[in-house]
This record gives sequence, C-alpha cells and structure tokens, in this order.
Amino acid sequence: MDTISLWPLAALAAASTLVGFSKTAVSGANTISLAVFAAVLPARESTGVLLPILIVGDLLAVLVYRRHAHWPTLLRLFPAVAVGVVAGTVFMLWADDAAVRTSIGAILLFMTGVTLWRRRIAEKETEKETEAEGGSGRTAARGYGVLGGFTTMVANAGGPVMSLYLLSAGFRKLGFLGTSAWFFLIVNVSKVPFSVGLGLIDARSLLLDACLVLFVLPGAYLGRVCVDRINQKIFDRIVIGATVVGGLQLLLI
Repeated sequence: MDTISLWPLAALAAASTLVGFSKTAVSGANTISLAVFAAVLPARESTGVLLPILIVGDLLAVLVYRRHAHWPTLLRLFPAVAVGVVAGTVFMLWADDAAVRTSIGAILLFMTGVTLWRRRIAEKETEKETEAEGGSGRTAARGYGVLGGFTTMVANAGGPVMSLYLLSAGFRKLGFLGTSAWFFLIVNVSKVPFSVGLGLIDARSLLLDACLVLFVLPGAYLGRVCVDRINQKIFDRIVIGATVVGGLQLLLI
C-alpha cells in the first residue's frame, strides 16, 4: 500500500464517517463508503482496510440498538451466510480488482430489482403488521444469506443485500437496525481470520485504520440523532436508492 496523499486521505475519512452514519441510520448508505475505498485504494486491499472500520461501526450500532434485534431471523440466516463467506474466500483467491468490482456491482443491482419486484407483489396481498414474523421464508433467507456472505467477504458489500432482505421481510426501522447491528458484528468479526489469511489485513492496513477509525464516531452520533426523524417510507427509499448508487459506482469506477 503506497503513501496516500491529502485529498485521497480526506475522501477515506469522509467515507469512514459515512460508515458510522450507515450503521446507526441508513444501512444501504454503506455502499458509497465501500465504493470510495475501492476508488482510492486497490479494490482487494480496500476490503482489508475497511473491515476493522466496519467492526467499530458495528460495535457502536450494537450499543445503541442491541435490544431491537430479532434473533430467530439471525439464526435462520447464519448457516447460509457461512456458505457465502467460504465461497467468497475461494473467489478472492483468484479474483483481481476488476472482477471484484464488477461482480459486486452486478449483484447489488440484481438484488435491488428482485426486492422491488417482491415488494410490489407483497403490496397486492395482505399487509403484514408484525415485525419479521414469518419473514420471507426459509428459501429467501438462504438465497439472501449466501449472497450476503459472499458479498461481505469479497468487498464488505453484504450490507445492501441484508438491507434488501430485511426490508422484504417487513422490518420497521428499529428492528431493522438492531438485527443488522448484531448480524454484521458477528459476521465481520468472523471474517477477520479469513482476511488475514488472504493477506488483506496486515500491519500497514491497520496503521491506516488507526488514522481513520476516529471518524466513525461522529458519523454514528449523527445517524442516531437523525434516525428518529426519518419517515419509514423515506427510510425504505433511501436504503434502496443508496444500494442502486453504490452498485452503479462499483460497475463504473
């Protein structure tokens, strides 16, 4: 990892602030952060630098929303996610930067389309008032889980996939954020040994993390202040819109 000049470093700091905001307010916004990291740093190396920053954001989110997690949903997802993480690790053994960016961008856009289609069908059926009761079924959990594990291992891009799953399952804001917080804290910590083994996390990447991690804190605080003021429909649209923007960025950079 070469020396980073002032403006690229400022871009990484802003992206780190957005990580904090996304963890406590709008999860899909995190795709913009990973796109910035992939633009400033080599795509493969960017995943190793970003992971510890994400874990700090996850810890802050768990502290705020720990009581709102829906554990049956989490337990339903984890086996499929484990399969996806292993598949992503195998992929990273041979994939170059271009393959990483293109694959993740395409998956994000595809999953956005699937989610919008599912939501449109759901609107024609009986409205569901309960949070995540019944969810989207085991099939949906397996599909989103494998894709979430794969994308989070390859480019820390599991946030949008899980956001789309939780929206399709009918989660409201607090349940959405609490379930996401615990999910990504557990998953991201479990990824550390794989990332070290792949050479994505080393002394140089951790040194850069030490410079960037403080910028996560103001972002997390801002997200917590703003989340109660965001209307549910607007919240859903922001998550989906941020996912589309992040997917397009990954395809175009």
